[in-house]
Amino acid sequence: MPVAVTEPLTSQVILDAARTTLLADGYARLSTRKVAQEAGVPLSQLHYHFGSKGGLVLALLTAENERRLARQTAMYAEDAPLWRRYEQACDFLEDDLESGYVRVLQEMIAAGWSTPEIGAAAQQMVAGWYELLTDVATEASATFGGLGPFSPAEAATLICNAFFGAEALLLLGFDRHQMPIRASLRRIGELIRAAEERSAGISSTVGDGDEGD
Repeated sequence: MPVAVTEPLTSQVILDAARTTLLADGYARLSTRKVAQEAGVPLSQLHYHFGSKGGLVLALLTAENERRLARQTAMYAEDAPLWRRYEQACDFLEDDLESGYVRVLQEMIAAGWSTPEIGAAAQQMVAGWYELLTDVATEASATFGGLGPFSPAEAATLICNAFFGAEALLLLGFDRHQMPIRASLRRIGELIRAAEERSAGISSTVGDGDEGD
């Protein structure tokens, strides 16, 4: 018997087209008409499923954000030294910059300054990362017997802000000659490694590597 081929849902086809168009054009230049053409559907279908340009982008970004949060949560749940997991998070940042996800999220944050609906959604997405990092910092605090003067929530805030600030500057085109952004983020991993090794009674040898850009 022939195997029935299930056609993709129209909403998913539109989301896939929106991802392609958004990464090519950015949020400010995104056209719902162009997305509909890319998806091969009438413009009315886009409005039926998502209501507006803002609704479409929020649906897309929410799905992308949830996928990456799940990825990061699974990674931090692995049985590996915390410094290795932090280094993996830095590697994930490179992937997310390359995919265009970081650019879109930063554009949505900026759009949220003047559009309350978008601002509320962007705030919820960022809060998910903060909550994950708070859990990680709580684990680190238990391992190290504290985080100096910082509570887990305060440490998570600093790390979260460091990554979002780094993303914004990298998107502006800063490189290693102007500001060692990537190297600075990875140095935090070295601090975590040194603290882990001290708590385990191991002599630390970190800090001698080459800087990245």
